[in-house]
Amino acid sequence: MKTEDQVVEGDAAFQDDESFFQDIDLLQKHGINMADIKKMKSVGICTVKGIQMTTRRALCNIKGLSEAKVEKIKEAAGKLLNVGFQTAFEYSTRRRQVFHITTGSQEFDKLLGGGIESMSITEAFGEFRTGKTQLSHTLCVTAQLPGADGYSGGKVIFIDTENTFRPDRLRDIADRFNVDHDAVLDNVLYARAYTSEHQMELLDFVAAKFHEEGGVFKLLIIDSIMALFRVDFSGRGELAERQQKLAQMLSRLQKISEEYNVAVFVTNQMTADPGAGLSFQADPKKPIGGHILAHASTTRLSLRKGRGEMRIVKIFDSPDMPENEATFSITPGGISDAKE
Repeated sequence: MKTEDQVVEGDAAFQDDESFFQDIDLLQKHGINMADIKKMKSVGICTVKGIQMTTRRALCNIKGLSEAKVEKIKEAAGKLLNVGFQTAFEYSTRRRQVFHITTGSQEFDKLLGGGIESMSITEAFGEFRTGKTQLSHTLCVTAQLPGADGYSGGKVIFIDTENTFRPDRLRDIADRFNVDHDAVLDNVLYARAYTSEHQMELLDFVAAKFHEEGGVFKLLIIDSIMALFRVDFSGRGELAERQQKLAQMLSRLQKISEEYNVAVFVTNQMTADPGAGLSFQADPKKPIGGHILAHASTTRLSLRKGRGEMRIVKIFDSPDMPENEATFSITPGGISDAKE
């Protein structure tokens, strides 16, 4: 059975890791010219699945693609992909490619069922000083280490919106795991985003990078996802537009994570809920981003302060993990188990 599969797939893409996605260049065999393929690549559509994930309207907005061309491209992509249904059993074999990245704390990993999951968005929210950025920094290092279930380790992309990324922190964390400083820093691609539009444009670059080095990148971190949206759109008047832009960005993130099998980890800020004082809520603070962000994140983690260096993480929302809590502590070597 295996050999037969390999014959079919070997042509379409490299075996195993790389065969996770089909290159958009395959459309040439179906009569799409190279110039049109280049146009799609310029906006970050680099795989056949990427075409399936883009609406006809969005494709028509690409300069130089007419409606007739778009129809032809969609048709060609349809031939290369299984667009219909598959059995849950078939899907479960695809889910086997999902990997988990350790957080550095065993308790925390147990809570998440192994760590930060690939092909999904994990969101951590909490007030300042609850360990969101420390968790991001620790993941930068742990994602590069070989882990459980044959996880090979890989590179990381870090998009920073709050200017909180510190390479020196990575050196400290690298010491804890006994890995070479320069190698660790070399494997992290860093970008500072200044506006929400810039943040969106960076995702096109991310998609191109994931495609260019297939299977090399394992993690995308955005710290924090909402900060720039909070600044660029102010007041109730611009709320609808903000949420729409946010929804587009999160949809893009979800697609990138599924298309290239990477883990996406985002941090989020909190807001005081002025109306909560009237109801009997224990905690009047809530994460920003509203329902749109709540539905887009696959797993949501709520972080809060404990005593001293202790922090408590709670699963706020997850499709497959029960609502539980775990404690971890912030050490010079990043996130680790809480010492009683």
